[in-house]
Amino acid sequence: MARMMRFVLALAFAIGAAQTAAAQTKVTIAIGGGACLCYLPTVLAKQLGEYEKAGLDVELVDLKGGSDALKAVLGGSADVVSGYFDHCVNLAAKKQELQSFVVYDRYPGLVLVVSPKQTGKITSVKDLAGKRVGVSAPGSSTDFFLKYQLKKNGLDPTGTAVIGIGLGATAVAAMQQGQIDAAVMLDPAVTVLQGSHKDLTILSDTRTQKDTLDVFGGEYPGGALYTTTAWIKSHDKEVQALTSAIMHTLKWIHTHSPEEIMAKMPEGMVGKDKELYLAALKNTLPMYSETGLMDPKGAAAVLAVFSESSPEVAKANIDVGKTYTNKYVEQFNAGLAGGK
Repeated sequence: MARMMRFVLALAFAIGAAQTAAAQTKVTIAIGGGACLCYLPTVLAKQLGEYEKAGLDVELVDLKGGSDALKAVLGGSADVVSGYFDHCVNLAAKKQELQSFVVYDRYPGLVLVVSPKQTGKITSVKDLAGKRVGVSAPGSSTDFFLKYQLKKNGLDPTGTAVIGIGLGATAVAAMQQGQIDAAVMLDPAVTVLQGSHKDLTILSDTRTQKDTLDVFGGEYPGGALYTTTAWIKSHDKEVQALTSAIMHTLKWIHTHSPEEIMAKMPEGMVGKDKELYLAALKNTLPMYSETGLMDPKGAAAVLAVFSESSPEVAKANIDVGKTYTNKYVEQFNAGLAGGK
């Protein structure tokens, strides 16, 4: 009798587990470099269990750069990109319909840094003519930013060699070893480099509102969750669930200390030098959105930047309003889909 009871209980447990698994909808998110603090909300949402609470079984796929994450979604190996919104605008010129649905970075956090071996030799963006400059991956937001800066300073973007170096330890190593003359980097890599090179030369910095306004003349959205409009239309419930998970995570970030946030992040991403990671996190915190909403002026600024640096975008007559939707954040705020 006792054996039968144990069997019944085990069976009931197995059925319950199966029902729970079935209730979790599988979604794959491709990230353009998970160790980068610009993508922290996507990773932290997983660490906090927010995706599960929203009814999702989310797999995070860590890739070298935003362009690789975008290729994963366009190729069908991932459902959603955790990357920079500017891809939605750039691809609109190629008649690819992509839409962001929740913004987690209100500033891009891109930093144009001179290699320590070139300190004193390169002192302005104009000095990058004919030089080797690192980006996370060609075609990524770091690459777009570099080309914008070069053109803004009167240089031909094709006159500078662009080299993919990733965003984390590989980028720091490439800079320290002098494999490149400068690079567009993001935290924690920038702060790590500054930790061993106090006189590091920074040519452009968009980690704060002031810096972003100085560079772009307006706010400029960075990281967001985005995907094809077709996927959004056919996965309304999943998009709302993802939005809810990110919104809860943003609220958690803004109500906890940097130390508490760091404690939740995977050890492998924090690394051995926790002090440097914490310093980088403190530098990055102003970047994270408090609303999750796309500012129409920010989206227009992205279009303006791309129109200036890309003839293809300038000629495309893009309706930037179609490259994002605030619908899901607004529904979250209205208390729908678990937003209360």
